[in-house]
Amino acid sequence: MTQQTPLLDGSLQAFLSCYLENLALVERLHRLLLDVIKDEFERLGILEINSVQALLLFNVGENEVTAGELKSRGYYQGSNVSYNLKKLVELGYMHHQRSEIDRRSVRVRLTEKGRHVRRMLSDLFARHAEAMDRRGLIDASGMDDINTSLRRMERFWTEQIRYIY
Repeated sequence: MTQQTPLLDGSLQAFLSCYLENLALVERLHRLLLDVIKDEFERLGILEINSVQALLLFNVGENEVTAGELKSRGYYQGSNVSYNLKKLVELGYMHHQRSEIDRRSVRVRLTEKGRHVRRMLSDLFARHAEAMDRRGLIDASGMDDINTSLRRMERFWTEQIRYIY
């Protein structure tokens, strides 16, 4: 149970409690997603890349991006982006090419091997969506409501970074 902050009235305290639960859930869900991917890859015998790297491949998709764009576009949420990109290039999952205009800038895109991993994750996520729908866990409208709420929180946090600090 959360400790009550004396400066908050009851309704604001209840909202704060729900907000803190949302934060914990978002963090846990991300970790669980990584574990689900790890388990799927272990089942398939894919051991040379980790779940963070696999999710990066999935998010890049058919795009060609710079390392900086990986974070700004939301394709990569962690630290060590340079390490993970280097590893994916070394293992043949990504192709990289220096920009002709700015030699410091490197553009990356998936190789066929990377697209294969992306298809495997896409299949996994499709099976999950089908199973959730079949079990009636959440319908499309409920999923849309969750996405709308999460986008609002994302927008709020983005504004906090840009305008307060």
